[in-house]
Amino acid sequence: MPTDKRPGLTKRVLIDTALRLLDEVGLEGLTVRRLAAELGVRSPALYWHIRTKQELLDGMADAICRAPGMGPPRDDETWQDWLLRRARAYRAALLARRDGARVVAHARSLSHETVVLFERELAAMVERGFTPALALHTIAALTSYVNGFVLREQAAAAPESLDGAPAAPQSVDEAPAVLAAAVREGGGTIGGEAFEHGLRVFIAGTSAVLSQERDGPATASAAR
Repeated sequence: MPTDKRPGLTKRVLIDTALRLLDEVGLEGLTVRRLAAELGVRSPALYWHIRTKQELLDGMADAICRAPGMGPPRDDETWQDWLLRRARAYRAALLARRDGARVVAHARSLSHETVVLFERELAAMVERGFTPALALHTIAALTSYVNGFVLREQAAAAPESLDGAPAAPQSVDEAPAVLAAAVREGGGTIGGEAFEHGLRVFIAGTSAVLSQERDGPATASAAR
């Protein structure tokens, strides 16, 4: 029978259970009432540890963002290798959870520990020649790229589209000529190959911007 309190119930237990339940029922099915039932308590018992469902989502997103492979670069790691490793680890962490990208997209705040970890990432990039602003823009842009990419991957993998209608099948034979040729050559908008292409473009673009910032306005003017 559900109770108002349960020994050993902590915020960490709530988040871990919510992540497990997320894999079973998805974000739409994850409710405070369902989480309470899973834990064998009444809903009010959860509010000793979380004030709102948003706080629960923030905690879940925080746990996803601190997955293995995230965090600052190793001492001997270039910023290029680190960003590639970080992006791949982040994508894997999002894909490891049903609706993982949607959970992170709904987050409004992260824990103090994660903010400190992010500060260490920024400091490491500054040590590698970035300005603080460029370091922040770079990590934010890469994070947004991975989030958006995985949102599309997980939406494509869902049995139904977001409005509840079955996803329409697509045939290469019905596509325009150039698009059909691109698909036959292995091109695509989701999947590992498309993701890696985006990363290569991102690293190349970041290298160009970093060079311009290091060389100053003269190089930027010459490039134009």
